[in-house]
Amino acid sequence: MDLFEKIRTLPTGPGVYLYKNAEGEVIYVGKAKNLRSRVRSYLLEASQANAKTGSLMREAVDLDYILVANEHEALALENNLIKQRKPRFNILLRDDKTYPYVKLTLADRFPKVFVTRRLRKDGAAYYGPYFPGNLAYRVVELIHRSFLLPSCKVDLSRYHPRACLQYYIHRCLGPCVEGFTTPELYKQAVRDAQLFLEGRHSELERTLTARMVAAAEHEQFEAAARLRDQLSTVHQLQEKQRIATVEQSDDADVFGYHFEDGSLAVNLFHVRAGKIVDRREFFWDDLPEILEATAQENNSSPEPVILSDQSEATGVEGPAVAFQTATSTETPFHAGSVFSALLKQLYIDQQYVPRSVLLPVDFDDRETLAALLTERTGHRIEIAVPQRGEKRSLVDLAAQNAKQSYTQRFRVLEPSRKATQEALADALMLPELPKRIECFDISHIQGAETVASLVVWEDGKMNKSAYRKFKVMTVLGVDDFASMREVVHRRYKRVLENSTPSVETPGAPGPSPLGTGDSDRSGRSKEPATMPSLVLIDGGLGQLHAAAEALESLGFTSQPLASIAKREEVIYVYGNEEEPVVLDRRSPVLHLIQLIRDESHRFAIGYHRKRRAMRDRDSELLNIPGVGTQTRQRLLTHFGSLRDVQQATAESLAAVVNRKTAETIWRHFHEEVRQAPSPSTK
Repeated sequence: MDLFEKIRTLPTGPGVYLYKNAEGEVIYVGKAKNLRSRVRSYLLEASQANAKTGSLMREAVDLDYILVANEHEALALENNLIKQRKPRFNILLRDDKTYPYVKLTLADRFPKVFVTRRLRKDGAAYYGPYFPGNLAYRVVELIHRSFLLPSCKVDLSRYHPRACLQYYIHRCLGPCVEGFTTPELYKQAVRDAQLFLEGRHSELERTLTARMVAAAEHEQFEAAARLRDQLSTVHQLQEKQRIATVEQSDDADVFGYHFEDGSLAVNLFHVRAGKIVDRREFFWDDLPEILEATAQENNSSPEPVILSDQSEATGVEGPAVAFQTATSTETPFHAGSVFSALLKQLYIDQQYVPRSVLLPVDFDDRETLAALLTERTGHRIEIAVPQRGEKRSLVDLAAQNAKQSYTQRFRVLEPSRKATQEALADALMLPELPKRIECFDISHIQGAETVASLVVWEDGKMNKSAYRKFKVMTVLGVDDFASMREVVHRRYKRVLENSTPSVETPGAPGPSPLGTGDSDRSGRSKEPATMPSLVLIDGGLGQLHAAAEALESLGFTSQPLASIAKREEVIYVYGNEEEPVVLDRRSPVLHLIQLIRDESHRFAIGYHRKRRAMRDRDSELLNIPGVGTQTRQRLLTHFGSLRDVQQATAESLAAVVNRKTAETIWRHFHEEVRQAPSPSTK
């Protein structure tokens, strides 16, 4: 059955339809109250031989559909299929990151606390979302200091022979070592952290006070002092957070947009407790092709568009909204289609949705989406298009910021250094703005002359004086993983020794013979006393895990670590490998990471070529009968280079070696030249 016959036999119930191309790839996903009526409209549009409306139908060769019970189910299924299949003709949320949550792994034997951006049904408790994003990291840091719950990747289902550095600096109760803590004490710390995260500060304060008094009465003064410090932390906490189930009537998300020259910028303001607490930006630069596919869904009513001359339309700065029919001579921008797709992908799968969502334009299934979100969250969700008053002012403010975002994204070549640092910290979930990034790369040819490089990005530029080069000492053959493990261990073992020169670090290995073979560009050996903001690895998951093993063996269990794969340009963050970071090709964050990675690759290749040249030079002299290692060294020391040895006379050579060996060396180079065939000419 061909495509047109299949369309004519579609059922009339609600459902989702999927257009496929000749390769069987899903290129468009849509939903409908009446499948037959909606999909048949594509035939009518395509029959007009209009390039704009017929682009999808010219590529589609097959159609699948899924019947559902009602329009709510169709809406949810459409959203899931778009996220799974990523069809080319759908409006896709390229930046699919969410704001961070604090995760408490209650299902574990010894629960840990993490920052995560993905909610899962794994028995853990999730608190958030937190605005701005770095607030979640500050909360987790506070839990480390006050309640001593870890965030490390150490397996706590079994005991280990020694604890990591976090235990000895009083940031962890040490559940990894038998006897350091008890299940009862650890359970109480978890309970305190829960009360803190849930905002039940009064109950937490009463509990801590009672336990502090009891500890003092039993003369357990160290425990009483620790409880006193926790109590002080609760008292001093000024920023009150809420968990995802807290409902506040003045919470809202406000959208604004700016469209120009086929590119779109959308700003989202998060209003919490009546205050704008954070802003989020979205960009699309390929909307014309997308809108060709979605325009046919909006042909029944006028659509709001951005006028080409905004100042004439409104007299004020900001995007002017007008209504344009399908008969207009200008290419319409169907903002309603964009916001319909954007809101579905933003909110349908989220645990927390604010009570109000304010939009600049309306779209067909707005009420249906609001009803679905109300059903899923358990409280009323309003999706409104305000026309006047304070709410409209917020929408206009978001639109003005969207225009500014558009200018910075599509007209300004380079954003500010701080903006790039903030974007990098957000994309890779770093606890603070990155000030120093160290990147490693391995270079060899079939395992021969394996070397490694370390380059440093610091304070917005490459710090070439801090570059390092390593000769891999213990790995034979082709083994990039073992080479990376050795180099990372050597590097940060020295950092660890410099940071604690007079204190023996528990769990840290003693002096190693691997300390040779690495130096900076000038040959000096000098290491910083602190760890970098990010350790970046040139490679995939194998190199990433090898570097992580080296860091954990030194006790650095919380060091931010990531890798970038060369071909796919996908970034893997250690601890979240199942959720790789895929950045837009125009992202300044991706450009910065690529710059650091490419510099590391260049430096590694340069050192590898130098090692190969030394090897080739040495082997040339060693191939001469009567020339051994010591003789070769004397010749190179005296003449300075292999070229000078080749050009030396027998008498000059005899000043360094005996007459017989000198003549042998001279004949080796000059007879080869005479016997070499001359190049042919035509």
